[in-house]
Amino acid sequence: MKRLIEKGLMFGNLVAVNSTTLVDRYHRALAQLTGKETRLADFHIDISGYSPEIGDEIGDDHYLNADGCNRQFILLTTAQKTAPLLNASFSTSRGILRQFITLNESQLFALTAQDAVAGVLENTVFDLATPARLLDIRRITVVADTIGGHVADATRLARLIERFRSEPEGWLDEGLIAEMIGLAARTGDVTRTPLVPDHAVFEQANFWTAHFGGLYIFRDLPAPAVLRVDPARAPGRMPVPEVIDLADRVRLADWLARNDLVEPIVKARGVDAAAILRQKMDFILVDAAETLGLDLAGARRADLRGLARQLGPALPEEFQGLAALLRWAEGGGRWPAIDARHPAYFHALRSRPHADRDLVNMLLAELAPADVRQLFICHKVLFYRRYAGWSETRRSWVADFLEREYLADKAGARAALFGADAPMAEPAPTPPAAAAGPWARTGDAARIAAVGPWGALGRDRRR
Repeated sequence: MKRLIEKGLMFGNLVAVNSTTLVDRYHRALAQLTGKETRLADFHIDISGYSPEIGDEIGDDHYLNADGCNRQFILLTTAQKTAPLLNASFSTSRGILRQFITLNESQLFALTAQDAVAGVLENTVFDLATPARLLDIRRITVVADTIGGHVADATRLARLIERFRSEPEGWLDEGLIAEMIGLAARTGDVTRTPLVPDHAVFEQANFWTAHFGGLYIFRDLPAPAVLRVDPARAPGRMPVPEVIDLADRVRLADWLARNDLVEPIVKARGVDAAAILRQKMDFILVDAAETLGLDLAGARRADLRGLARQLGPALPEEFQGLAALLRWAEGGGRWPAIDARHPAYFHALRSRPHADRDLVNMLLAELAPADVRQLFICHKVLFYRRYAGWSETRRSWVADFLEREYLADKAGARAALFGADAPMAEPAPTPPAAAAGPWARTGDAARIAAVGPWGALGRDRRR
């Protein structure tokens, strides 16, 4: 992993903690939250205040997330809002923390100027004995205060001010006035500079979790389902109509179409579909080279194309499927009949622009992991796990590619692949009975497998 760290592909954009004041505040917050101590005089933290250096020092990478369910956090500065979240157990945790910091930035800026802010992403589930408990997690409340209790004091002062204003004889209550003065000496004028965060409750509707071998929870859709990554980890009874294994490609494709969650890359607006397909083909060739034990050192696109010619009929099916789709996209070939059973099927999709776009792209990255760029962008947990098992030459090739092609323009790469980063307001999904897939009206799983959405689009092209 050293190569990734050096290139800024791992532990990138962390916040440096190297001043005596901030280090001291962190030490006190860490002791209060976890009872643990660190001797480090400088380190780096993510958006939640987790430090990989401290995790390594104390031998616990989950010291702020012990139960994996109610993540604790330490805020030293509002600048943490742009940092990544390491060791995530839920796909929504970073988004909730970022929203909390952004929506309450003025209050948190005032608080962190005085002390560290410590707290927890709290829900009503405190153990995950069974997968079904995951569906009880819907609302996340951010509970936070400084180590010195400034929020509690400010809340108390605000109540006393309201009492002073509402009680006719409040101005004669010397005890009330004395308490207000004492609290104001610690908090400042809370009527001018509020310290209590206004936004602390967030919804967690659809999400991914690392628990139970990996699960995707989609409950706020016309056809709710739980998608299971590890087929050996049976989730038992779940309060949703469907539990689908990711290995069940036909059923999964039908479910995606029924909920109108995806679209073919070649139909997506505002993208260079041919360029995206070519790059995916290169990634598949790199994967094939790894399998064959071929040397990738310094390999560029021309070298990979030479490898494709060398392999000929032995090229992977997903490469051949994308090549056929590329020929069609460039106007020189017939429409390929690619159904859900074809290895290229999920490579050729991306999420439609809707509220769960990032989650669906994360799912697609897991279904087509040879696309290392999409895997790195959308599912870093899986990317790092797979990277650890690659050969040295493949690690080098992938790290160099991501440094050259992604880090140079992150926003541009994301927009080109997945659409604009800004949230998009989407109409409510069509009820399942009348649902239309991204290509044409969908039928049962058997018809999806036999024809797939490609058929309808292909007929349109041939007219």
